[in-house]
Amino acid sequence: MKWKLIVVGKPALAFAKSGVEEYIKRLRRYAAVEVQQLRENGPEENGKRALAASEGCIRIILDERGRGLTTATFVEQVQTWQMNGVKRAALIIGGADGHTDETRAAADVLLKLSDFTLQHEMALVILLEQIYRIHTIIKGEPYHR
Repeated sequence: MKWKLIVVGKPALAFAKSGVEEYIKRLRRYAAVEVQQLRENGPEENGKRALAASEGCIRIILDERGRGLTTATFVEQVQTWQMNGVKRAALIIGGADGHTDETRAAADVLLKLSDFTLQHEMALVILLEQIYRIHTIIKGEPYHR
């Protein structure tokens, strides 16, 4: 499966940049991963550009109103998508003001990473780590233990 992470803004904190680079490097063994950064332009414009960039993908929109998944449930979902022939998934992290109702309505999955509000750079690193973890679980590798 190809993963496209569409993120409003770009990591500025050194540890976040390092974390993003590390997990993208690790994921190369398992899947194609692309991080597309969008410049902040307000929720409406951010949403339009993110939806355009995610055309043809399963859309997973990160939002505080979303459903919280366990890693095991996310693994099952990814395996189901793979069995159903899904080739591309887009994960969309919005700007500081979040997503509009229109953007949320376009989601195939509305996902929250935590009950905490997460800084966007942290959310990106956590999301990449979970994608890596999913692939190691699917391959039966010991990373996730």
